[in-house]
Amino acid sequence: MVWGLWQQAEQRDPFPVYDADPADPDCDVCVALVAQRTECYWLRDLSGAVDCNVEIRRHPHAGVYR
Repeated sequence: MVWGLWQQAEQRDPFPVYDADPADPDCDVCVALVAQRTECYWLRDLSGAVDCNVEIRRHPHAGVYR
């Protein structure tokens, strides 16, 4: 039996979704974005999950310099 190259290659996601920096648990906006990101993961909406990660990273907090 001859195997094709596509059967020997390891299958990986070329665009993995990484979570943003830890969100502030005391911030209502961060809590809402984390909930929305979790829902996007469940719906397999990776574009929406990435959008939530970007908003979490860019969300300003008092006294935190990014």
